[in-house]
Amino acid sequence: MGVDPGLKEANQNRLRRIEGQVRGLQKMVEQDRYCADIITQVASVQEALRGVARNLMKNHLHHCAAKALKSRKKEESAAMYNELLELIYAHLR
Repeated sequence: MGVDPGLKEANQNRLRRIEGQVRGLQKMVEQDRYCADIITQVASVQEALRGVARNLMKNHLHHCAAKALKSRKKEESAAMYNELLELIYAHLR
């Protein structure tokens, strides 16, 4: 798998921030904080995770998928199309 070093570092930084947010959520629940505030923070974490997923998809398309689709091997190309469709359908929800 080819990885864009800048994208990898951005993902790692974002995941560390998300990890801190989740720890904050745990404390909020432990402290019986106002439910609406917790829900707002959960939504923030979900959006941050979607951002990581978008970055990973971008990398996957630029490297892995492009390589498989350019390979001219029908089985490899078909497998990649199926994989991409499954990823897209899974994340449309």
